[in-house]
Amino acid sequence: DGEVHINELKNGNAEMFWNPTSEVRRQRLKRHIVLFEEQTDFESERLWQHVTSAINKGDQHKATQEKSVLEEEQRNAARERRENGTEWKPLLFQHDATTNEWHYKYEDLRPWDPLNDIAQFEKNGILQTMERHLSTRMSNHKTTCMNNQITRHKRSVKDCRRRKTSDQPSNHSQNTESSCSTPESVQELSDDDGKYLGFESLCAQCGKEMNHLKEIHSAVLSLQRAQQDIHR
Repeated sequence: DGEVHINELKNGNAEMFWNPTSEVRRQRLKRHIVLFEEQTDFESERLWQHVTSAINKGDQHKATQEKSVLEEEQRNAARERRENGTEWKPLLFQHDATTNEWHYKYEDLRPWDPLNDIAQFEKNGILQTMERHLSTRMSNHKTTCMNNQITRHKRSVKDCRRRKTSDQPSNHSQNTESSCSTPESVQELSDDDGKYLGFESLCAQCGKEMNHLKEIHSAVLSLQRAQQDIHR
């Protein structure tokens, strides 16, 4: 939280390395933690509270003592488990025998989806993601628009047929029948039929949101590629 300087021992020169300005502080992410009184005995803030307090007071000797007390308690607990034949079962971590490493059970390494993900939070030690399901909402809205257009089209087809059957068979009626804009054979409309008949033109709101989503999607793909490179 304070300024960091690089001191050259040879010539005594000092250079500014880090300066957390007010602008930097405003851009920081908010830190969310479990309330101290709601934490269990083994959560870090509660478990290391005496060590932390000593460090904040600048008492290195006291901090070392408190740390030794914690470590000795853990050694004694491990010794008792071995003597009693009790297997230690971690709540949030699992052991990988292949790499001989411990891994968090609920880690989420998928790329962040800004279109659907709102926030990530921890509850009872488990990471969870709050989602808005925007893609589903857009899909439903698009389907509703398409269905409305298809319904209006079928109604116009039905009206056209009614007019044809009510006319007398004459040259005039034949001209009327041939001038009908939709063929009589049209019964049901598939998605492709809708595109052929011009139903791909969405409502103004749909079209605007879809274009916006395409732009964001392109940006997301670029970020995902960068994340994959970082993971590699």
